[in-house]
Amino acid sequence: MSVRRGGPRAAVADGYRRTVERGGGSPWLWLRVALVGFVLAWILGPIELRNAVPVLAVFLVALGLEVHFLVGALRGVPGRSPDRTPQQIDRDRYGFETDSADEPSAEDDEVDPWPERDERARARPLRNFAVGAGIIGVLVVVTFVVDRNTGWRSLSGERKAEAVARFSAEASRIAGKPVEVRCDEARDYVGAVQHADGVATVGGELAIVTPEVCFDLYRLAFADEVAGSRTGRAVAVLAHESWHLHGEADESVTECYALQSGVELGRRLGLGDGRARQLMRQQLVENELRGLESLGYRVGPDCRGGGVLDLDPARTTFP
Repeated sequence: MSVRRGGPRAAVADGYRRTVERGGGSPWLWLRVALVGFVLAWILGPIELRNAVPVLAVFLVALGLEVHFLVGALRGVPGRSPDRTPQQIDRDRYGFETDSADEPSAEDDEVDPWPERDERARARPLRNFAVGAGIIGVLVVVTFVVDRNTGWRSLSGERKAEAVARFSAEASRIAGKPVEVRCDEARDYVGAVQHADGVATVGGELAIVTPEVCFDLYRLAFADEVAGSRTGRAVAVLAHESWHLHGEADESVTECYALQSGVELGRRLGLGDGRARQLMRQQLVENELRGLESLGYRVGPDCRGGGVLDLDPARTTFP
């Protein structure tokens, strides 16, 4: 009985690898490396990355690609190995003699001389998929643990309640009436999906801000920690939503008022006068760089010292 090497079953062994490497290189390997790198950047990088990209979506995309690779490997039909023996035309022209025992038969195709090898070949795509899914699973667990033990979620219920009460008191001073501030841990109202750090009903009594804003305010008021522009942004957001509760509806005007009130608000939360003004001026500069999606928040020419929107024309500094 003759055996032909490189038949269809032998080619299945590399099905998963061929599927993901089509086009050159090892995309599956680089995909996993990129996934690990992104998760590390998401955990250790700037808070803006966490706010902009829900990490769960990244995991779902990665898992979908792994499934795609697996299905492609299992459904792929390997090409038939070419017959490199003399063909009939060669035999007729050059007189090749063939031994009937060497010619492949239908029976040869039905007999598998290496059953164990074929079992390993069929199992390889599943093993590779298991490795990819395992990496994703480990990263999900690590991300969950880190997210649970850092930021606003890491605080006890008592500390959160104390901080929210402080934020509500500060917002009430700007709004001119008792109001409440909540931190949207479930992200039902604010966050990356809603493209907003805070929301409030004009003239209402409730403002909702992201957990990141709450945590930056907490670090300032209770831990005396300043995180640069993040702290300035958190103070400006709280002041902005407080002015909405006061009754101001125009976003541009509200932002102008918020940057001015943010100086005093920052001082009450623990900033020095010079640092509070520096952070609000930085927010004013960043306001001018807003993209097209937030033009409504960009302050106008009246937002200046001595301008129509100046809350204290007697002072010499703005904001």
